[in-house]
Amino acid sequence: MAANTTLVYDLPPLPAYTLVPRPPLVAGIPDNILALILPVLAYWVVSMFFHLIDVYDLFADYRLHTPAEVLTRNRVTRWDVVKDVVLQHVIQTIAGLIMAYFDGPEYIGREDYDVAVWARRIRFSQKALPYLLAVFGLDASGVAANLSQNGHKILAGAIAGGKYPGITQSIISSSGIEAVAPAFTDWEMALANFIYWYFVPGLQLLWGICVVDTWQYFLHRAMHMNKWLYVKFHSRHHRLYVPYAFGALYNHPVEGFLLDTAGTGIGFLTSGMTHRQSMWFFTLSTIKTVDDHCGYAFPWDPFQHLTSNNAAYHDIHHQSWGIKTNFSQPFFIFWDRLFDTQWKGEVKLRYERSREAAEKQFGGEAQQESDADADTDVASEKPSQDAMVVSAEDSAERITRSSLRKKTATLSPSVDSLKSVNHGVTSSVL
Repeated sequence: MAANTTLVYDLPPLPAYTLVPRPPLVAGIPDNILALILPVLAYWVVSMFFHLIDVYDLFADYRLHTPAEVLTRNRVTRWDVVKDVVLQHVIQTIAGLIMAYFDGPEYIGREDYDVAVWARRIRFSQKALPYLLAVFGLDASGVAANLSQNGHKILAGAIAGGKYPGITQSIISSSGIEAVAPAFTDWEMALANFIYWYFVPGLQLLWGICVVDTWQYFLHRAMHMNKWLYVKFHSRHHRLYVPYAFGALYNHPVEGFLLDTAGTGIGFLTSGMTHRQSMWFFTLSTIKTVDDHCGYAFPWDPFQHLTSNNAAYHDIHHQSWGIKTNFSQPFFIFWDRLFDTQWKGEVKLRYERSREAAEKQFGGEAQQESDADADTDVASEKPSQDAMVVSAEDSAERITRSSLRKKTATLSPSVDSLKSVNHGVTSSVL
C-alpha cells in the first residue's frame, strides 16, 4: 500500500492515491497468464475459420492459389504442419511462463493522479504561449484582455500563460487547514484524459509494432541471405509454397522462438505496456500473421487493407521467384521500401504458369490412377465382393478428383480490383 498527497499553490494540487493490486480480467487466471492463452486461442480460431472456407470451397473467387496448387506444390503434410505449430506454441508458452515468474504485481489506484500529472504538464506548457506570440509581435496580455472582455475567458487564460484566476477549488491541507488552490479547467482535464487513456497506449502499441517489424525484417532477411541459416532453419517454413492459415507459424523451433516469440517479447518489454495491453498486442500480432498466410485476398478483410503488408504481398515471398523479396512482416513494409527489397516485377504470368503446371501435374496423376484402374478391370474378369467395394471407393475418389480439376480450371478471374498496389499484385492471380 502507498499513499501520496501534494499541495502546490501556483499549480493545481495533485490528488492523493492509494495503490491496490489489479484484479484479474478473468477470475482465477492472472492477466499475464491470460496474455499467453489468448494468442494461442486466436491462432486456432482464426485458422479454423479460413480452413473451413477451404474445406467447403467458399469464396473461391478470392483464392490466391487454386486447390490443385495446394495439393501439388507444398512439400509438407498438413499433419506435420500442425505438429510443428503446436510445438512452437508450447515453446512460446514456456518462455512466457518463465517471464511471468519474474513479473511483479500490477497495481491500480493512481489513475486520477497520473491524469492530473498530464493536466499539470498541459498547464505548464501554456506558459510558453506569451513568448511564442511575442515572436510574431503580439502582446499576449492585450490579446487575453480583449478575449476576456468578449466572453472567451478560458481562451484568454490559455493565451495569458495558463492563468485562470476564477477557477479554484477548496482543499484541506495535511495540517487540517482549509485553503483555496487553483483548479484544472475542463479542457485541460479532457485533454489529459485523452493523453493518458488513449494517446500514450497508442504510442506504446505503435512502438511494439515497430520493434516487431524491425526485428522480423532483419532476422528474416538474414535467414535468406545466409545459406547456413536458410538451410538449417528457415527452409522448413518455405516448404509451404502455397501458404494456408494454420501454417503461419510452421517453422523450425529455433526460428520460431527467435523470430516470433523473442520479437514480440522485446516489443512488449521495451514499450512499457501493461499486461492488459499485452493481450491486445500479442493477439493482434498473431491474427495478423495468420491473416497474411490465409491464401485469400478478401475485399472486406480489414487486416488486408490497413497496411500494404497482407496475404497477397507475403504470398509473393513464398514463391520461388519472389523468395528474396518482401521480407517485411507482419505489419508494415517500411523496411522493404527503405532497402529496396520489395518485389517490383510482373506477377500475373508467373502465377498463371504455376497454376497451369499444377493443373497438368494434378491431371497427370489422375490419368495414371485411371489407367491403373482400367488395367485392374481387364485383369479381373470375376472380381470378388471386396474388390467391388474397393472399386466403388476408387470410383468415388476419381469423381471427387475430377470435380476438383474442373473447379480448379474454372476458378473465376474476376478479382482484378483486389490486386491493387496495396496488395503488391497488379492483376488477378486466380
